[in-house]
Amino acid sequence: MALKVKAVERLLKFDKEKEGKYRYVLSPDLYTSLNQEKVIKEAAQRSGVMPGVMKACWDAAGEVIKAWATEGHSVAIPGLGTMRFGLRSKAVEKVEDVKAGLISTRRIIFTPSVDLKDELANTAIQITCIDRTGKEVKRVTSTSGEVEDPENENQNNNGGSTPTPSGDVPGEGD
Repeated sequence: MALKVKAVERLLKFDKEKEGKYRYVLSPDLYTSLNQEKVIKEAAQRSGVMPGVMKACWDAAGEVIKAWATEGHSVAIPGLGTMRFGLRSKAVEKVEDVKAGLISTRRIIFTPSVDLKDELANTAIQITCIDRTGKEVKRVTSTSGEVEDPENENQNNNGGSTPTPSGDVPGEGD
């Protein structure tokens, strides 16, 4: 199995350039969301537990995770890592100015386990390159963190990408 990524040629403007430059921008080729019933059915099959029992356990675990996380705990998610709630807020100089209105964002923070990070690092990546006209122009496959170009096997192509003007990949971290 491999993660699918697309590299789409897009016009990017750097440093207020009038014309901009075309660059291939990488982003995950997202799959459809798996609904809860499909996940429960698969987990029941893998564990030998009846789907109704698995659903009850799934629902109970979700409620426990939600309750403990909203109490401020960092909660383990089996095989994945931990999750907790966090926030972003403004800083003030005086204690008299501290108030709930300083909070700008409430968010969920997920910290993956070492095993999950290792699994991701060892998962192959397939990149499909699409030019500005929408035509597929190249496919690249990676293994063990390196990207090889099967069309140019004699050339070392270590999967670097050109960052967008902000240095971020569009659609990531939003």
